[in-house]
Amino acid sequence: MKSSRLNAYRIMWVLVFFDLPTETKKERKIYSDFRKKILQDGFAMFQFSIYLRHCSSMQNADVHIKRVKKVLPEKGHIGIMTITDKQFGMMEIFYGKKLAEPQNIPQQLELF
Repeated sequence: MKSSRLNAYRIMWVLVFFDLPTETKKERKIYSDFRKKILQDGFAMFQFSIYLRHCSSMQNADVHIKRVKKVLPEKGHIGIMTITDKQFGMMEIFYGKKLAEPQNIPQQLELF
């Protein structure tokens, strides 16, 4: 029991929030390239501009955070947040007004 409690605090989720300009064709390409690069690094779409990735530890999360920072576009707003698996598990998800069934989401996101 003790190891599973520790794991819930050791396992991390990295969330990337972004709002990038998409007015011009060039801006849309930059948006698309950024999105593709974080998808290639194992992030999954949670909402349209929120992507997340499961990491086995904070050290592993740091590796992926550095990768995101390497591909940041020149313009736009990007936020990176790290939370524990325990915190992630306390999230309430709704479909409209209906509470979604709790799901075990280890490494693959099956929310949508």
